[in-house]
Amino acid sequence: MKLFSTPPLSQFQTPSPRKAQAMATAPQTTEPQLPNLTKPRVTAFNRLAKAGRWRVEAMRALSEPCLLWFTRGQGRVTLGGVTRGYGPNNLIFIPPGVMHSYELGSQPQGQVVFFGRDTEIELPHAAHHLRVRDAVAQGEIGSILEAVSREIDSDRPAADRALHHQLGLVSVWLERQIASNETAAIKPSAARRLVSRYSALVERDFRAHTGVAELAGELGVTVTHLTRACRESCGKGASEMLQERRLYEARELLRDTRIPVKDIAARLGYTSPAYFTRAFHAKTGKTPVDFRRNG
Repeated sequence: MKLFSTPPLSQFQTPSPRKAQAMATAPQTTEPQLPNLTKPRVTAFNRLAKAGRWRVEAMRALSEPCLLWFTRGQGRVTLGGVTRGYGPNNLIFIPPGVMHSYELGSQPQGQVVFFGRDTEIELPHAAHHLRVRDAVAQGEIGSILEAVSREIDSDRPAADRALHHQLGLVSVWLERQIASNETAAIKPSAARRLVSRYSALVERDFRAHTGVAELAGELGVTVTHLTRACRESCGKGASEMLQERRLYEARELLRDTRIPVKDIAARLGYTSPAYFTRAFHAKTGKTPVDFRRNG
């Protein structure tokens, strides 16, 4: 079993006074306040794929922690700006606010656990990618996740309390696996550390009128150097990462809210609705209006 972790968000730079003022005056948006986002859920990967692969394959961050448990299939996962391969019996933990994306093969098998906003379960502050080779550990996490699913669907007395304790067992299992593999942790290269910091800034500022040049300046590097590091680390340029994050948010807002297209464009930092429409069409093959109507 190997472990990869990204630095916790608390280690990244905070906005300068000028940046903070710009963010305060810029149009703001938040994830749609959908009721099911506040409660724990367990979803099979094949169901996620049917709901739209863009929901998992586009760079984005969530407002709740989640855990991915792959039992079959393989692909690539980008976590905090670093891309690695995954295979069967891989577990990936993603804290809220960490940019990520992952591929789903033709027949993905496994589960994703969403812990819900403001969960009281004690979970890691950093992202982790575990390759679980021990058969006993594989059986343990499989059984716990099965119990979590049962309690979510249960109408028996004390189901909420039972669910809380089952999710606590997930936390304990994860903590033990991380602790037992501290010596196997992979030290990220300078490029990966830079891209991890950049991805955190993207998540912080993607709603503001902020470009790659400004973010590169905050990191103390040139745009060229940052772009080279991004391509080396995750196969995407710095501008592409920022654009993809904005367009993921746009699709969420188009699908899950009735906010007018022109307001979505303004909230995500586009200079005009026309420019937003061109960028959205280039990425998705649809206009924002068509995507809202037909998905």
